[in-house]
Amino acid sequence: MPYTILVINPGSTSTKIGVFEDQKQVFTEGIEHSAEEIGKFPNIAAQYDFRRKHIEAALERRGFDKKRLSAVVGRGGLLRPIPGGVYAVTEAMKADLASAKYGEHASNLGALIADAIGAELGIPAFIADPVVVDELDDVARVSGHKLFSRVSIFHALNQKAVSRRWCKEHGKKYEESTLIVAHMGGGVSVGLHKDGRVVDVNNALNGEGPFSPERSGTLPAAQLAKLCFSGKYTEKEVLKMITGQGGLVSFMGSNDMRVAEKAYHEGDPAGTLYYRAFIYQVGKAIGALAAAARGKVDAIILTGGIAYGKEVVQGLAEMCAFIAPVVAYPGEGELEALALAGVRALSGEAAIQQY
Repeated sequence: MPYTILVINPGSTSTKIGVFEDQKQVFTEGIEHSAEEIGKFPNIAAQYDFRRKHIEAALERRGFDKKRLSAVVGRGGLLRPIPGGVYAVTEAMKADLASAKYGEHASNLGALIADAIGAELGIPAFIADPVVVDELDDVARVSGHKLFSRVSIFHALNQKAVSRRWCKEHGKKYEESTLIVAHMGGGVSVGLHKDGRVVDVNNALNGEGPFSPERSGTLPAAQLAKLCFSGKYTEKEVLKMITGQGGLVSFMGSNDMRVAEKAYHEGDPAGTLYYRAFIYQVGKAIGALAAAARGKVDAIILTGGIAYGKEVVQGLAEMCAFIAPVVAYPGEGELEALALAGVRALSGEAAIQQY
């Protein structure tokens, strides 16, 4: 009997759901929420009933009988730092997410809604590889000052999923492989996967690593400090420069890398510079992790929406193929990764961890 999994991925202006039988997609649907609808709620937790009703309605429209489900897997939200893996939704987890103890984000609702549907049906609810996965080596946590330490926030769900995919395709065990994964989307995270752990990765949210369509990545520290004390900007405005209005948004007024790609093809000097700079920075980050791995890397994996760009993949291959073979698995693949996590948990392939 196949495992039938409902997956739930709440985003800021949408709720994506999918039903999978084992890893085969039955259907997926993106439920869009207008700014006006979302704006009615004082916080993320207050959107719970609204989002759940939309999910239930979508399943009804499809004529899908929920009693067929084996498990429900929600996108993991902002929790305390935890190792990667599949986690049972627990009361402690729900309390932290509902209160936004570690931060407020729409993904916090994934576990809450998954648990409610699972409890109604008497089936388990899980999350898998949330953005707060922290497996860093101690040496990778050290920054340049005792008041600061490096923080692990990255695209753990997709990075882990594509790593396991590559290992399966090449007859290797994830727990015995060394991979460098570059996820390139709204944010960019470049991680070193060694023996089943992400031992080093940039903070893809709050200003570290390559710039992305809407995030600044690493900025010159002294220039940033002077800007902060110039009196021209508030703290909120500076933080927005780092996340939301940084990167390509600041350079070209767009968070769509295809705008820079188009400018590159049309020979626009500015667009070409930023497009090449993006490839350069990602390639440089991959090279730095190759040094951390002592040059012993099984493969370099490019993923995320920007990996659909042929020039990006080609450019990074030209920079990095001397390190290890470069392969592209374009797209986010979040729903598929959640479904795979559910199957691995139910089949016993993955240990179910407790929060």
